[in-house]
Amino acid sequence: MARGARIAVRIVAGVVALLVGAWLIFRVPDVPIATLRAKYASPASQFVEVMPGLVVHLRDEGPRDGVPIVLLHGSNASLHTWQPWVARLGAHFRVISFDFPAHGLTGPAPDGQYTQGAYAKVVDAVIRNRHIDRFVLGGNSMGGGVAARYAADHPERVAGLILVDASGTPYRANSDIPLALRVAQAPIIRDIAASITPRSLIAASFAGAVSVKSVMTPAVIDRYWELLRYPGNRVATIARFAQGYSPLTAADLARITAPTLILWGRDDHFIPVAAAGYFAKMLPHSRTVIYDGVGHIPMEETPDRSAADVAAFVAALTTTGAAFAPDSAPSPSALGRSG
Repeated sequence: MARGARIAVRIVAGVVALLVGAWLIFRVPDVPIATLRAKYASPASQFVEVMPGLVVHLRDEGPRDGVPIVLLHGSNASLHTWQPWVARLGAHFRVISFDFPAHGLTGPAPDGQYTQGAYAKVVDAVIRNRHIDRFVLGGNSMGGGVAARYAADHPERVAGLILVDASGTPYRANSDIPLALRVAQAPIIRDIAASITPRSLIAASFAGAVSVKSVMTPAVIDRYWELLRYPGNRVATIARFAQGYSPLTAADLARITAPTLILWGRDDHFIPVAAAGYFAKMLPHSRTVIYDGVGHIPMEETPDRSAADVAAFVAALTTTGAAFAPDSAPSPSALGRSG
C-alpha cells in the first residue's frame, strides 16, 4: 500500500475512533413515550389515527360552534408553541393544533415521508378527522410553508390564511441557519446526531430563534429537548432534513385565493423579514404586520399583540370582509360551518 493511502486510512480510522468515542461519551437516550405523554399531554390532548398507522397528537379547543382555526407548528417545535394563542383566542374560536410526524408526541411517519407535500396530506387527514368544512389555516416557519401549500391545493376549504415567519419563499438565511439544522445537514455528523443531542445544542438553536429572551425558560428548553427524544423522532428529523427544502413557486402562490394575514418578526435571523415582502407581493389579498424587537416565533414572543391581530383578521372575515377584496372574502355562514 502506498504511503499516501496508508496515511488516508489512518486519518479515516482516527475520525471513526473520535466519532465512536464521542458517541459513547455524549449520547443521550430516548425518553419513554409514557413519560413524555405524562409530562407534555394535557386534558385537551387526543391521540387520533388520522391515516393508516399514523396516530397524531392533537388538541381541539374552544367552542365547537366557533370559527375553526387550524395551526401548524414549525420545524422541531410542537403544538405547544401555539398555547399562548390558544389561551387568548380559545374563548371565542375553535382552535385546532397538532404535532406533525417526527415532532412532539406524534412520532415518526409510518411511510417515512416528511416533505412539504407529505405534511400537507397530514393536514388534510386531520381536517377530515375533525369534520371541518371551511376554516382559517395558520402556520409558523415550516408550518407556514405547509399552510401555504395546503391553501394553494385546497382553495375551496381555506377561508383565511395566516403566515407567521413562514418558510416557502426563495429567501433563506445563510449565516444564521439554526445550529441543530447545521449539525443535521453535515455529512457523517448527521449520522450520529440521532444519539448525540445535548441540551446545550437545543438551547443554542432556540436562542438564535428568539429576540425576546424571556421566553427562553428552562422548562421550554427541556420541552424541546425531551420531545426531540421521543423514540424515533431524531432519526426521522435527520430523514426530514435529507428530503430537502421545497419553496413555493409563483404558480403555487397564484392558486391561493384566501385573504392572508402575514405576521413577521423584524429580527428573524432564520427567515429574513424580506420574505414577508415577497409573500405580500405574491398574495394581493394580504395584509402584513411586522413586529419590532421580535424574532422567529411571534406567537410566543409577543402573544398579546399577535393574537389580537389574528382575532381582528378573523373578525373581518366573518363580517363584511372589508379588509380584503370582497370577491375573495368568504361568507360568515361558510366560514363557521363545521361538522
